[in-house]
Amino acid sequence: MTETETKKELSFEDFRAEVINDYKIAVVSRECSLLGRREVLTGKAKFGIFGDGKEVPQLAMAKAFRNGDFRSGYYRDQTFMMAIGALNIQQFFAGLYGHSDLEHDPMSAGRQMGGHFATHSLDENGNWKNLTQQKNSSSDISPTAGQMPRLLGLAQASKIYRNVTGIENKTNFSINGNEVAWGTIGNASTSEGLFFETINAAGVLQVPMVISVWDDDYGISVHARHQTTKENISEILKGFQRDDNAKGYEIITVKGWDYPELVAAYEKASAVAREEHVPVLVHVYQLTQPQGHSTSGSHERYKNAERLAWEGEFDCILQMRNWMIENSIATAEELETIDNQAKKDVLEGKKAAWSAFVEPMKQEQKELVSILNKVAAQSDNKVFIEKNANDVAAIKEPIRKDLLVAARKSLRMIGDNAGRAELAAWITSYTEKIQPKFSSHLFSQSDKNVFAVKEVLPEYNASTEEVDGRVIMRDNFAAIFDKHKNALVFGEDCGGIGDVNQGLEGLQERFGDFRVCDAGIREATILGQGIGMAMRGLRPIAEIQYLDYLLYAIQIMSDDLATLQYRTSGRQKAPLIIRTRGHRLEGIWHSGSPMGMIINAIRGIHVLVPRNMTKAAGFYNTLLETDEPALVVECLNGYRLKEKMPANLGEFRTPIGVTETIKEGKDITLVSYGSTLRLVEQAAKELLEAGIDAEIIDVQSLLPFDVNHDIAKSVSKTNRLLVIDEDVPGGASAYILQQVVDVQNAYNYLDSKPEALAAKAHRPSYGTDGDYFSKPSVEDIYEKVYAIMHEANPEKYPALY
Repeated sequence: MTETETKKELSFEDFRAEVINDYKIAVVSRECSLLGRREVLTGKAKFGIFGDGKEVPQLAMAKAFRNGDFRSGYYRDQTFMMAIGALNIQQFFAGLYGHSDLEHDPMSAGRQMGGHFATHSLDENGNWKNLTQQKNSSSDISPTAGQMPRLLGLAQASKIYRNVTGIENKTNFSINGNEVAWGTIGNASTSEGLFFETINAAGVLQVPMVISVWDDDYGISVHARHQTTKENISEILKGFQRDDNAKGYEIITVKGWDYPELVAAYEKASAVAREEHVPVLVHVYQLTQPQGHSTSGSHERYKNAERLAWEGEFDCILQMRNWMIENSIATAEELETIDNQAKKDVLEGKKAAWSAFVEPMKQEQKELVSILNKVAAQSDNKVFIEKNANDVAAIKEPIRKDLLVAARKSLRMIGDNAGRAELAAWITSYTEKIQPKFSSHLFSQSDKNVFAVKEVLPEYNASTEEVDGRVIMRDNFAAIFDKHKNALVFGEDCGGIGDVNQGLEGLQERFGDFRVCDAGIREATILGQGIGMAMRGLRPIAEIQYLDYLLYAIQIMSDDLATLQYRTSGRQKAPLIIRTRGHRLEGIWHSGSPMGMIINAIRGIHVLVPRNMTKAAGFYNTLLETDEPALVVECLNGYRLKEKMPANLGEFRTPIGVTETIKEGKDITLVSYGSTLRLVEQAAKELLEAGIDAEIIDVQSLLPFDVNHDIAKSVSKTNRLLVIDEDVPGGASAYILQQVVDVQNAYNYLDSKPEALAAKAHRPSYGTDGDYFSKPSVEDIYEKVYAIMHEANPEKYPALY
């Protein structure tokens, strides 16, 4: 018996109770929006963006949403979250205030503004919960349409679980792939390329995905006529409608104020997506936005009187109310009672949230005032410190910034006495206690973090032969797919031809086209596929063909993947591995080295830069034992170079965050990574002929960077440092210098200025000469090192020029 058939058998009283309960949720949500706006305008909250006007369609969507399903939405979906039982009134206001306690704001512990929702996929130790036994929401992000690529992966996971056998712990994540991924987006945001890229990819993949477009005719102040061709997203997507001859979408249009039609529409959407694995677009139009876009302004500024009058008449809650009365589901008096009770409940919930938010800080305020008054009595600046204490005590609703500002300024005024030590200890202790509320979980804090995995060296037999590096990569991937049944790889040309460098040669035939598969030319949604599948317990490897193409996906990596553990305070994770290749490529568009941009845009994702295929394979083996996302940049010109074939494929592990000294020396430390190391090694050989003995260190890992401070240890021996990098000046080389000189304090050991040798500021020109004149060459490295040694000892090393 289906869920729809069960509902048809409900008695009228049961049906009536269900509708009345829906109405209660809608009016509670509306009151939260109204009171939330007032909290912002009175200064208690910083900013507000609410879901008023979208309540009734979200109730209908919630009815079709089942345990195991996932939402990937945006900041209008508070009614939906309330309807599935994942958000209550007090939590709503805790999020509005930015309460930094996960117990009070389970959405993000105050790290995101209100309206950004999530459920907990992980327990407090970072272990997966059983996601099939709860209703799930992936964590929202603000960038418009940024939620769409992840939605694709959440839906594709169901496809994988339905079609791939042998996946361990499958029942924690899926029941025969029956789960639907539900996306929501505003009509204006459908103008974004990420929306269209996702729409196309989902149609190709045929995944169980339902996208709801909340259409209120505006994008902030800009009308749909400036946003969408024909002012109608479902009209222009008609070509995606499936038919008897071609697969595609089921497209449904429904008025946003028509409660019974909305319920029917979402029941149909759920059945089509869940049973047939067909994507569905639900265009919900004729919606309103009673308070405008956000607390930043008023919609009266850009809507005319006729539009405002229409919105008043066709408010979805008002229309639902009228329908309930006309169909004898409830009387006007009964609904008035519900309305009044909702106002009381929301007001009480708001008060409770505010009290829970400020009371801990008031206790901290009292503690600081007591210390300030105590230390003031021991200081020559008693009057000024007491004033600080009085000013702090007078703050009716303190925040932690107020307390630390007063404490730190007072510390400057205290002389060298016992009071200074006490206040300094309080500041240190308070900061250590509070800072993690705002800074924890950028990376995993579970026992599966990258530092928990120990190095395992490659093993070689006596008869070991040298092979092309790509063969090591290929055979190691085969070992990975044998060992990790939930691992899969996908990207442009990954499947049929085994990637452009044959690092996956023959693996699709061996493991099937669900685990080794081709993807279209659409980097952002390739990343999104990986994020969504990783959020549902799979171990995807998303391949971006070349490093430069990563720019298409950098926004998704930066705004979504890199922040996921952080913005959920450790309650969601996506251990996605991103595979790409770069270094020493040819020409402007294949230069392969925008590393400075990457490492500064994706903090929260590990960035690994192996110098050969054995090291790269070891990184993949390591990462699959962890629960963290990473980018692995393979050396494009290393696939055909010879390396020894390890005997322990799939088992050897390259440590993350650890450098390797590949040549010892005493005169200068040379630091680099990736393909450039081969040039450094050649230059070092030639420098030996001039009596210069260079030590060469392979960084291996840019994020994290040299956790053992081995580079500083090397500099303490050589007293000189040169960083060689093929990024632009001030790119990755500047980052490396900052880490070595600032973090590792290597300046203590330097007898010469630390220097960097980078590429030219322009993109590299095409061809061998273009590479030579654009990026560091062996001669450039030699002469740079020689010049440093000349400055130190001009007699021994006379100037070359």
